[in-house]
Amino acid sequence: MELNVEPSPPTRAADRTGSTVGLFWVSGERVYLGTPPAEGVPGVLLSPVGVRITGPAPQAWRWSAVMDLQVTEVPVRTTLVRWAARGLSVAAAALDAWVPGSPAEMTAAITTTQGDRIECPVFSGAAVAYTQREVDLSLGLLARFTRGESSPATLMTWWNDAQPGEVLRSREREAVLEGWLGMA
Repeated sequence: MELNVEPSPPTRAADRTGSTVGLFWVSGERVYLGTPPAEGVPGVLLSPVGVRITGPAPQAWRWSAVMDLQVTEVPVRTTLVRWAARGLSVAAAALDAWVPGSPAEMTAAITTTQGDRIECPVFSGAAVAYTQREVDLSLGLLARFTRGESSPATLMTWWNDAQPGEVLRSREREAVLEGWLGMA
């Protein structure tokens, strides 16, 4: 059952102040799965109230109406492969042969308590790929949101308190995710 949670916020290209932590893009005001979408492109916005697909065909559900929320097709690589890919990118840029690629497309799959499954494309916020640990911790946090055991408000509070000024390394992102899950 679809519920009108709240109106979709306008998406702006300038609305990029935030930080990638696991599968989330976090700022003091919003939490997205993947990166914030460009104008007119669908995205998945998480709020303390529920889940919202933004863009040309907006839909929204309260957390109590969401049975499951998964992200598939997540780019995962081992540390060695991620470092090798990063090294190749730096070398290509130094030779002026580097052409930035678009971020990997993932799929957010929302299953409602009514049995409906809605899929929405979201773009990866990882520069190269995520670690398997980041993905596992992120999916664990999504499960807690759907069970009502945690809230995206925790992520926004972290952003407002931490105000990270630089890109977090994978171990730092994993530590933040562990803190959100109460594992720290």
